[in-house]
Amino acid sequence: MFMLSVVFLNVFVDRFMEGGPLFMSLILICLLLAIAFLVMGFVNLKKDVLKSKKMTKLASDVSMLGLVFGFLGSTIGMITAFDAIESIGGISQGMMAAGLKVAFLTTVFGCITFILPRIGIIILKGLQKG
Repeated sequence: MFMLSVVFLNVFVDRFMEGGPLFMSLILICLLLAIAFLVMGFVNLKKDVLKSKKMTKLASDVSMLGLVFGFLGSTIGMITAFDAIESIGGISQGMMAAGLKVAFLTTVFGCITFILPRIGIIILKGLQKG
C-alpha cells in the first residue's frame, strides 16, 4: 500500500513539474484557497449564514481564477512550443504530441481546480438558509 501511494505521488509530482512549476503552483494555490474557503463556509453554516455565503462566493471566485490560470498557462505553453517548432523547422509527430500534452496539463489541473470546489459550493448553497 505504501509503495502504491509513493508511486502515485511520484507520478503526480512529475506531471506537476511537466506542466510548468509557475502556473501549476498558482493553480494549486487557488485550489487550496478554494478548499479553505469552503471549509470556513461549512464551519460558519450554523453560526453566521452571511459569512458562510461570503466564503461560498470567495471559493467560487478563487476556483474560477484557477481555471483561468490553467487556460493562460496552456496558451503560453502552446505559443512557446510553436516558437520552438518555428525555430527548428521540421518536427516529428511524436515531438508535437509531447508538446501538446505538456501544454494541456495546466488546463486539466485548472479544470480540476474548478470542478472540485464547485461540487462543494453546490452542496454548501443547498444547505444555506435564506
